Amino acid sequence: MLRRARGAAGLLRRLASSGAALERNDSALLARVVFSRGFLDLGKGRNKDAIEKEKARLKDEMSRGYFADIAEIRKNSGKVYHSHFGIAAASKVIIPEGDAVKFPDLAVESPDGSSLCLPLVAPSPEGDDHGDGGVAVPDASLVCLSFRASSQKMAESWSLPFLDAFGAPNNIPVYEVSFIDSWLLSSSPVRGLFLKVMKKSNNPQRHVVYAFGDNYDFRKNLQILNLLTGYIYLVDRLGRIRWQGFGSATEEELSSLTTCASILLDEK
Repeated sequence: MLRRARGAAGLLRRLASSGAALERNDSALLARVVFSRGFLDLGKGRNKDAIEKEKARLKDEMSRGYFADIAEIRKNSGKVYHSHFGIAAASKVIIPEGDAVKFPDLAVESPDGSSLCLPLVAPSPEGDDHGDGGVAVPDASLVCLSFRASSQKMAESWSLPFLDAFGAPNNIPVYEVSFIDSWLLSSSPVRGLFLKVMKKSNNPQRHVVYAFGDNYDFRKNLQILNLLTGYIYLVDRLGRIRWQGFGSATEEELSSLTTCASILLDEK
């Protein structure tokens, strides 16, 4: 029985480590998959809006490929590039409340079997201080996104120093979110087994969580294009993005992050 359990755990680890490779097919393969799905759905009489949305998605996904993403990462040291703004650097100052946009709702699951929806948001100025499932809403939280295994170390270059700077008395949680878009790992019961073999954090402020399934609409909301880099967001208690960073952290960027987090704590 023990040997069988170890074998299952080993299989899941191999699936987890190869999940990114399975998903890193070039844009031509992705296009064929999306086109096939769209073609079948057309035969079922989908409405015009849904068809147009599928076409837009196909065009968007085909506009970038894995090799273009990795070339960008190597060229810009993990930073993403925008044609209008150049290399996207981390925020230097806190984003004003009036200019801040809401972090999109994101359902995540933890290896301990619990689930919640990010961001944790205070219901109203007159309401209590609890958000999803009775979880206390912090004055600030750091959300680190990794769409591929290659960017997990990038996320940790932000999260670990941040946890060192803001210990338990400040009570600022860090959510390291890994996206699992493999249909196999997202399906039941493989999904449950996958979570059981994933690492658990010993730090109560550090939450290693997973988001399963299609994440296209979520990425569109945040204008995320390159899936090989990390995306870091400092979110306030109303769910607004007040600071953002990309790739691997530099000392200057970490300084701006901790300064902005301190400002959020003082805003209460």
